[in-house]
Amino acid sequence: MRIEAYNKINQIYQTNNAAKVSKTGKVSASDKLEISQIGKDIQVAKAAVAQTEDVRMDKVNEIKQRMASGTYNVSAEELADKLVENYFDQSI
Repeated sequence: MRIEAYNKINQIYQTNNAAKVSKTGKVSASDKLEISQIGKDIQVAKAAVAQTEDVRMDKVNEIKQRMASGTYNVSAEELADKLVENYFDQSI
């Protein structure tokens, strides 16, 4: 490495003379956060969803009882219709 080339680069960019930053002691403004009405509505909706159950146990228990008693029957056509409906809903 050539030292004279390094010295010339330092002279061009003046890396040895870093600028000093001075403190101003005054604060002229403060940060402020405002949430829009839509944002507040979304927060309320999220809180309501978080409080609800993921599984509707009344439906699950009803189906379990019908399966145990042998009265729960689903036709192949109904099953195929639901599968196709769910497939197209997810692919859009």
